[in-house]
Amino acid sequence: MWSDKYMFGKRTKKPLQPYDPTTQKPVLKCSICTGEQVAGLKDIRSGKFHEVMLIRNDRDLQTFFQMYGITDITKEY
Repeated sequence: MWSDKYMFGKRTKKPLQPYDPTTQKPVLKCSICTGEQVAGLKDIRSGKFHEVMLIRNDRDLQTFFQMYGITDITKEY
């Protein structure tokens, strides 16, 4: 079954998740086992995490900071 997220074997870009600093906080979810890091936005009230992008290096993290105009991020394991 085909998904509209994939076209010709390549993943298309997702629209930018809206960021509201009053209800969301930027979070870097880190895996203790594999070291994988995922940047996203966490709803303060519900605790629901919205994945934005995979972080492979410092350049990816800086891109995330520029996308949302933030300078600080919390890590969760």
